Amino acid sequence: MVKPFEKLKLHGFNNLTKSLSFSLYDICYAKTEQHRQEYIEYIDEQYNADRLTDILTEVVDIIGANVLNIARQDYDPQGASVTILVSEEPVLVNPDNSENPGPLPEAVVAHLDKSHICVHTYPEVHPHDGICTFRADIEVSTCGIISPLKALNFLIHSFESDVVTIDYRVRGFTRDISGTKHYIDHPISSIQNFMDVDTKQAFQMIDVNVYQENLFHTKMMLKEADLNNYLFGMGTDSMTADEQKAISKKVFKEIREIFYGRNLPEMK
Repeated sequence: MVKPFEKLKLHGFNNLTKSLSFSLYDICYAKTEQHRQEYIEYIDEQYNADRLTDILTEVVDIIGANVLNIARQDYDPQGASVTILVSEEPVLVNPDNSENPGPLPEAVVAHLDKSHICVHTYPEVHPHDGICTFRADIEVSTCGIISPLKALNFLIHSFESDVVTIDYRVRGFTRDISGTKHYIDHPISSIQNFMDVDTKQAFQMIDVNVYQENLFHTKMMLKEADLNNYLFGMGTDSMTADEQKAISKKVFKEIREIFYGRNLPEMK
């Protein structure tokens, strides 16, 4: 059990840097070369630099920050990246940094103080096996008293993902009026405590935390088991039972490998 934090009276500005980064993976199966090419084209259109800029700009607007600069780029043959620098805004006198789920997209009212938000996308396909994956890497970093964990729920709900890996770290220190250094200014025992109930029920999750280093890591794998949700350009109604079984093994093996971060042996 993490002890509650008393409100700190600081000497000067809060110099703690809090960084939230996560990778979101979407996996699908495209049977033909044409379908795989259409998948790449779909991803490039759905998540191009302009589209990502719109998404992140909306996030910045919702959390009440101010955009200083936007850098964006589409890549050949595929992929895109966007980085938004955010200016310091007046923050809440008594911000809510308690260990509880952040708001959902329709109710986000948090403020980020001196931050940046960036996203990079990485679509790819297996050379001959039909497996296609899309990865989006997102980072929200703040300097001040506000934790980017309050943006976690919104960002998870903004992307449909089968696997999510999340890292949260606090670096630096801030001093109170007596000169004592503080290396973290809010209670946290798990990133999961900042997620809503629906997210917790939808995903299988594992924590790897190093409390003394202010490092927190959570891995998430969707419990979804309907093959139709993983097929691109086709459905199970056009497949035999044996084909469905073989494709299911490929898809869910890919999901497990990404979740555990290692190649797994073939299941018989």
